[in-house]
Amino acid sequence: MTAAVDTVAAARALATAPPDAILAWGAAHLPKLAFATGFGAEGCVVIDLVARAGLPIDLFTLDTGVLFPETYALWHQLEARYGVTIRRVESPLSLAAQAAAHGDELWARDPDRCCELRKVGPLAVALAGWDGWVTAIRRDQSAARATAEPVEHDERFGLVKVNPLVAWTHEQVWAYIAAHDVPTNPLHARGYPSIGCAPCTSAVIPGEALRAGRWRAHAAKTECGLHEARKADAS
Repeated sequence: MTAAVDTVAAARALATAPPDAILAWGAAHLPKLAFATGFGAEGCVVIDLVARAGLPIDLFTLDTGVLFPETYALWHQLEARYGVTIRRVESPLSLAAQAAAHGDELWARDPDRCCELRKVGPLAVALAGWDGWVTAIRRDQSAARATAEPVEHDERFGLVKVNPLVAWTHEQVWAYIAAHDVPTNPLHARGYPSIGCAPCTSAVIPGEALRAGRWRAHAAKTECGLHEARKADAS
């Protein structure tokens, strides 16, 4: 059962708290707390914060099977740097089985369905029985994240969501990375400020939004679904 937490009161109390304090609050109030990282710059910062404080927060990633080679290399680099284990969570449906059931390159034809099969569904299973999960989202990343709080109830997954970097800017993230020599994905230096699955991520050009390279061929899609409320008609 999820720990009883007044998320509204917690969000109010932590409104101006720094990320390390928000993470410490989560570790103190949520006995079973996990961090799902996608190995973006923000995620690397959170891993650094967790490791520096020695917080009892489980670390895992959703391995869709189509991440960039640079992302897989960063995964191992972070484990070695911080002496941690970042668990692999996968879809029960292999890429071959997905292609057989839905056709090749589902991500190109129906990216929402692909994200559901390879990310949202596996995350729901991974979080079952946990009290809360940590994310690396920031308010200024997209309109869908603009109202996020340091602590909130996650309607989709039915547990407490802890967002330690929610009030930070892109510049603050990179200032922390520089100050603490945090390992990051080399793709960031090649025009990829936001990195997801390789088939659905492209570089951005100066002046574009930081997440403009995600699902570029599908203008209406801006999120994989992990940070969106469950649709009313969803089963």
